[in-house]
Amino acid sequence: MNAETAAATRAERPLRADARRNRERVLAAADEAFALEGPGVPLDEIARRAGVGAGTVHRHFPTKEALLAAVLVGRLEGMLAEVRQALAEPDPGPAFFAYFRTMTDYAQDKMDLADALSHHGFDVRAVTRDVGSALKEELGELLRRAQEAGAVRTDVTVDDLHALVVGAVAAARAVPPSDAPRVTAMVRDALRAGR
Repeated sequence: MNAETAAATRAERPLRADARRNRERVLAAADEAFALEGPGVPLDEIARRAGVGAGTVHRHFPTKEALLAAVLVGRLEGMLAEVRQALAEPDPGPAFFAYFRTMTDYAQDKMDLADALSHHGFDVRAVTRDVGSALKEELGELLRRAQEAGAVRTDVTVDDLHALVVGAVAAARAVPPSDAPRVTAMVRDALRAGR
């Protein structure tokens, strides 16, 4: 059995409960570390924060890029869960605007991780394709409902939302941190119907 076949076999086999818990601890520690200090945190430090050995980290994530990619996908999965919660809300207008705020909060860290992965030659779109497609579809449904409720401008598309989130993050980075929420709110308010 060659190395690729062995890796594929391991990937298909479900993890033991203790291995799954260790993997989750590593991902949680990495997510927190990357959010606080950026993607440059060493793997040994992530292992320390997770309370596992460096070998455990490397067993689950053979490279730093693999760990970065897993954290990025995990964050997108978190956003997908949150947009689904927003879709369950009875009033789509407030649900949409609350979720737009969530998207801008997530976006800054996501962009930092995506930049780090791109720098190392990772195809970020390929890594996030499945969860990204599901997220775009659910966000489109939330947008449609908010537009039908008269809360959001009817000329806004899902692609516009992506561009506005990127713009909101750039605007927030260009002002003092104390002004960032106000700037982000201005971008969010531009989506309101009647503007």
